[in-house]
Amino acid sequence: MQDEPTPTELIKAVADFLRNEITPEIKGHNAFKLRVSINALDLVTRQLAQEGDSDAAEAARLKQLLGRQGSLLELNRALSDRIAKGDVDLQTPGLAEHLWQTTMDKLAVDQPNYASYKRELGTK
Repeated sequence: MQDEPTPTELIKAVADFLRNEITPEIKGHNAFKLRVSINALDLVTRQLAQEGDSDAAEAARLKQLLGRQGSLLELNRALSDRIAKGDVDLQTPGLAEHLWQTTMDKLAVDQPNYASYKRELGTK
């Protein structure tokens, strides 16, 4: 076990430093590239913070849907194969809910400020 600061804290500190101390000094195309880099650091921070819980919940839903065990990757491949073969579709109990929740969990990491995502959160 490593001492503090945690990897998440370190990444956040670097992103905040770049955002608050370096960004005002950079202009033009380099400013754009810096903002892209800061956004990538923010995304990694969110992924580290959220992936354990969302991956566990996704795996549990997949195990229930598929009636089998496996890694998250194996279960997602199995679901994709079943969808491609027409064995399951949106009429399959639990599939639409699983796909919706998985999408929401991914948006929480990738695009938490996306207007439609925020609107959907507000309806729950």
